[in-house]
This record gives sequence, structure tokens and C-alpha cells, in this order.
Amino acid sequence: MKQDRSSEKPQTLRIDGRRLTGKAGEEAAAQYLLEQGHLIRERNWRCRSGELDIVAEEEGCLVIVEVRTRKPSVRFGTPQESVDARKQLQVRRTAEVYLYQHRLTECRIRFDLISIRLNADGSMQALEHLRHAF
Repeated sequence: MKQDRSSEKPQTLRIDGRRLTGKAGEEAAAQYLLEQGHLIRERNWRCRSGELDIVAEEEGCLVIVEVRTRKPSVRFGTPQESVDARKQLQVRRTAEVYLYQHRLTECRIRFDLISIRLNADGSMQALEHLRHAF
């Protein structure tokens, strides 16, 4: 018996669209950090507890950067609002694993947030870098 899968396609396209939006935002954030003099150590570092979007260094400080990208819509709030206490805790726990695995016991660490807003055509409208975001 043939199943109707037409209802699955929009969901798949929406997920792919979100991934492309996120990837574009992370690429813009990495480029920005490089222009600001940061050294990018890792991108999309994963472990069991989660993912770190960007791990960078700036003047001897390890910088964990959470990147949030939004298309023009007020339905889901600002990029900054999407990094709630639960997400902050997840990023911190994942950073602890990163520090342990890389034997980085004696280093300064900072958690930053880069929020990116896109225009309807996908071009960048604004990039905001919040140092010591959480």
C-alpha cells in the first residue's frame, strides 16, 4: 500500500531552511571574529551534552561563542531572547567537557553571544556581539 508522504516534505524543507540559516549565521560570525583578531579553534564542536558553535581565542582567553540567527519575524523573538537559562546551562556543561578533553585546566574563559538578523533576501541586516553574555 502506498503511503502519502506529501505532509512530510514541508517539515523537511523547514528544517533544511533552518539549518541553512544557522549555517549562514555561523559563517558570518566566524568571519567577524577573524576580522576582530580572534583565533578560531573549533566550529560546531560536539559531544554527548551538546554543541559549541564556535570556540575561539582572544588575547589568551578561551571564548565560547553561541551564535543565534533570525530571519525577519517577530514570532520567535530576538536572537538574544532565545538563549534562555536552560540553553546557557547546556553551553556551560558542554564547555566543561571541552575543557576537560583538551586538558585546559588553567585558562580564562568567556561566554559570548553573537546575534545575527537577516533580511528577507538572506543578506545580513545586523550583527551584534555581546561579550560576557552569560
